[in-house]
Amino acid sequence: MAKWNSIPLEITFEILGWVSFLSWSACFYPQVILNYRRKSVVGLNFDFVVLNLTKHSSYLIYNVSLYFSPAIQKQYFQRYGFDQMIPVAANDVGCSIHAVLLTVITLLQIAIFERGVQRVSRISLAIVSAVWLSAAFCFFIALPTHSWLWLINIFNSIQVFMTLIKYTPQVVMNFRRKNTNGFSIGYVLFDFSGGSTSYTQMIVQSVDQHSWVNFYGNIGKTLLSLVSLSFGLVFMCQHYLLYLANKASVIAPEPKKEVSEPLLKSSKQPELENV
Repeated sequence: MAKWNSIPLEITFEILGWVSFLSWSACFYPQVILNYRRKSVVGLNFDFVVLNLTKHSSYLIYNVSLYFSPAIQKQYFQRYGFDQMIPVAANDVGCSIHAVLLTVITLLQIAIFERGVQRVSRISLAIVSAVWLSAAFCFFIALPTHSWLWLINIFNSIQVFMTLIKYTPQVVMNFRRKNTNGFSIGYVLFDFSGGSTSYTQMIVQSVDQHSWVNFYGNIGKTLLSLVSLSFGLVFMCQHYLLYLANKASVIAPEPKKEVSEPLLKSSKQPELENV
């Protein structure tokens, strides 16, 4: 594998990688804390969470496989050249593991806290089912020829696809409600920071290696960063500009006709404050 040409750039790369890891790891906590404080998930779009779990699970498979498997690394070098660097760092693996765990915790909160009339849509369930069935089909195609790099690139493509669509339900929900109450802006800010530092990290590696292979050699990481930046701007525009007048520190509960019984009853009034 290629070596770093500049020690300062290598150090910068590592620092940016761990800043990205910390940002993307921290982004889950504001929403989890907000849900816990309110004892409610009203305002958080369930489709977003379900699609996010599929996204992070497929990206975890890609990162772990490419980072730890010598066979897949060999196939990567044969395709892109032995003078290239593996485009997955330790922070990418750690970030993926953490993301899956925190998304599962958020789903558990959806199951036990007040949900109003919100449900996971049939469209999202159909998309998730189709994605995993397709992945299973691709596994059996790759098995006879041991085309593992091709297979994990399928998982990388899945995470790109899920990243492209996962934010849309929440954006639309905010637009229809004309507020962002119940959806943590803290998630958006940390996500935006993670996307910025991740993309900068790839630029640093490319400058050092005098090659842009890592951008298209790991198109998933590239698009992940760009999509996080793009939707982050949309959410910040909704929160700080479009619906600022509708934002309040404490919002009255949803009308009675729109509220269903939570799975676990609580005597506390839900607080819809953004973390």
